[in-house]
Formats: sequence, C-alpha cells, structure tokens
Amino acid sequence: MKMIELDGSFGEGGGQILRTSVALSALTGKPFKIFNIRAKRKNPGLRPQHLNAIKAVAELCNAEVSTLEVGTKELTFVPKEIKPKTLDIDIGTAGAVTLILHALLPAALDAEKQIKIRIRGGTNNPMAPPIDNLLLVFIPILNKFGAQIECKLVRRGYYPKGGGEIFATIRPAKLNEINLIERGELNRIYGIANSSLQLKKANVAEREAKGAVRKLKDLNVPIEIKKEYCNTLSIGTSISLCAEFENSLIGADAFGEIGKPAEKVGEEAANKLLKEINSNACVDKHLADQLIPYMGLWGGKIKTSEITQHTKTNIWVTEKFLPVKFEIKEGVISCKKL
Repeated sequence: MKMIELDGSFGEGGGQILRTSVALSALTGKPFKIFNIRAKRKNPGLRPQHLNAIKAVAELCNAEVSTLEVGTKELTFVPKEIKPKTLDIDIGTAGAVTLILHALLPAALDAEKQIKIRIRGGTNNPMAPPIDNLLLVFIPILNKFGAQIECKLVRRGYYPKGGGEIFATIRPAKLNEINLIERGELNRIYGIANSSLQLKKANVAEREAKGAVRKLKDLNVPIEIKKEYCNTLSIGTSISLCAEFENSLIGADAFGEIGKPAEKVGEEAANKLLKEINSNACVDKHLADQLIPYMGLWGGKIKTSEITQHTKTNIWVTEKFLPVKFEIKEGVISCKKL
C-alpha cells in the first residue's frame, strides 16, 4: 500500500497532526511517513506524551514504527490488525491523558471486541482539554451518535507533576452521521470546579463556582456547579462548564494560576461559555476540532462558533487518509464522501 507523506509543519504544526494521523492510520490500515514533527513548537520533535500516544496506538494495531525518541522529527508508522486488549499507559509526566485517549478512540471504536484503557499522567493541563471537558461534553456527544464509551476519572493530576489517572472502556460501534446544526433551547448549565486539598481552606472551588454563576445568572436557567477537592501531587485548580441545549452541548474551561483570584478563574470560564452561547453555534470551537475525524468516518454537518487553525489542520490530515471532502461555509462544516 502506498505510504502517505505528511509535513508536520503544516497548519498549526503541533502534535495534533501526529495524533490524528496515527488514529486514522490504525483504523484504515494506511501507513504514513511524517517529517518536520511539531516544527512550529518551542521544543520541536516528539515530547513524552507524543511518544506515549504513538506507542499506545501502535500496540493497539501491532504497528511497525521507526525509532521513537524524545526530539524525533521524522517517523514512519505501518499499522497491522487492531486487536482487542487492555492498554496500560503511563506518560511519566503531566502530559495530557485526554490527548492520548483522543489518539486511541477512533481505532478502538473499530475493534472487534471492547478495549479497556488505563492512562496515567496529567488530567488538568492548561495546554490540553481537561478530563472534565471530555466527560461533560466530548464523550456524551459521541455517545449521542452511537458510540459506546465509558470513562472514569480515577485520580486528578495537575501540572507539573501529573500523577492523575483515568480508565476507559470502549465498545465497538458504528456512529451515525454527526449532525449538529440546530441546538434548540438552552436547558441548563452545569460543571465542576476542582482544586487540590491544599486550597480548601481558601475555598478556591467555591469561589470559582461563585464567579462563574455571577456571570451566567442572567441566562435564567438552572446552574449547578459541583465543588471538588482532591489529594494531588501538584497544587492546581480548574473549572469546566457545560451548556446543555435540547440537541447539543457546549463547553468552556479555565485554569487557575499563581496571582489569579479564584473568582476570576470562574468568570473566565463563564465568559468563554457566554461567547460560545452568543454565537448561536451548536458546537464550540474545540469540540468542532475534535469531531473532524469522526465526521470523516461517518459523515455529517456541524455549526461552530469559530473555524480554528487546529480545525483546519485536522481537516487537512483527515482528507489525507479518508476519501472525503470537507466544506466550510458561514461557520458550518460539512463532510461528504468522494
């Protein structure tokens, strides 16, 4: 089979090109070669979380992969048959467990039997989707269209030490077309403000939730934000929100940092959510990006608030592996088979 060649510096030029490539390569059986890996990043080449994503997908489909090392800027990936199994992945850093799972999901959904995945690393990393967004928005949307994914947060892990853990079970499934154009009425808003135990005396989670509610109360819908404190290796905090509409879910997140009041963290997440809601979109800009490979596989049409560089790059990669063509018009992304 002809090897697909990819320039890793295309578009946003980050690790997403690599994750989508290994995911679709494993699923389609098409080998690929990628060069200029993460060429537009401060530290180009593979980082530990990228190594683990490649190794995990390679184990899932028994792929042959060229030498994998931190800093590698070029590699080849030759997939074989996907075999049902249990994967145990330890990133060893605060690298995002969510990004590893994103790389594994498309192929895992195509397996003959269920696949179980345990991943240890960072669950709430400012440079990646937090686990809460995955649990509140992404997985429920995929399950709405026919996926059978269960995911549990076992332990939180903040940057820089990580130490978090998730466990997922993915059953084989063929999704329906992903059509998210009309969102319907806003029903409610919910979410979770999570912090390390060391921040409990300062009521950080409660203050984040209060800041978010203050910004969102004029929407006149029920708002429920859970507060959670966890024993973590690194001190950290974040808040994730979800706006539930009749036909869709929209998410937004914010992370705490030294010197930023907890109320401001909550307000930041709420402002992001309000911007998405006021755009009249059915899908937030991050979810749009994440849904592209699944639209390539099963078709569909989504209306999003913003066409990001990440989304455009994901479209470019998906069209390399699948006989499809994406079209973008007035915030609507559609996918048709060729």
